[in-house]
Amino acid sequence: MTEHLASTGAPVYAIELDAMLLARLQRLTKKFPNLSVVPGDVLETDLAALAAGHRIHLYGNLPYYITSPILHHCFTFADQIDEIHIVIQEEVALRLTAKPGTKEYGYLSVVTQLFTRPEFVLRIPRTAFSPPPEVGSALVTLRLPGERAKLALPDELAFLDFVKLCFAQKRKTLVNNLRPVAKPDRVREALAEQSLRPDARGEQLSVAQFGALHAALTVAR
Repeated sequence: MTEHLASTGAPVYAIELDAMLLARLQRLTKKFPNLSVVPGDVLETDLAALAAGHRIHLYGNLPYYITSPILHHCFTFADQIDEIHIVIQEEVALRLTAKPGTKEYGYLSVVTQLFTRPEFVLRIPRTAFSPPPEVGSALVTLRLPGERAKLALPDELAFLDFVKLCFAQKRKTLVNNLRPVAKPDRVREALAEQSLRPDARGEQLSVAQFGALHAALTVAR
């Protein structure tokens, strides 16, 4: 992947933690002077510093066990990113692109769709890897911005904490999950304002509806 990107002639920064892979990347820099190798953990990398005022595209084969932390880290630099193209576990890819009302839809779906417009591009067979993984894989494209551009949230972290609370216990209704935020009658009233049932659950709300509910129950308190 790195060699293909470097062959375009565009500046490429390859972030890598594994020593063996770092050595291979360093050898590539002799062929591609536009390639810079950045040793270290992507979770601790300042993407804005690498961007140096430019908008960037991110590409990667993400370690499946830390896909969510990596995405959260990338989203903190959303203002510098145009697109993200990643190979991840198929199950997670389905969650990123899930629609409200489906079993895959949850907190990670809302976070991803707040910052990006996700597309499930293609499934990748296990035989494409060596050694073959035990799970299915998929390529996902995340184009920025997402719903965030329309909502103009005053406090994004507070909103994400609110969404997390809405999914705290998926089987419970929003009225029950949101007891730490508002009294049940107030939650029912706010749901009615959006033409939602009083027994609505988090998995049924779009990102925009979460934004309106958050504003009604917390911002205006």
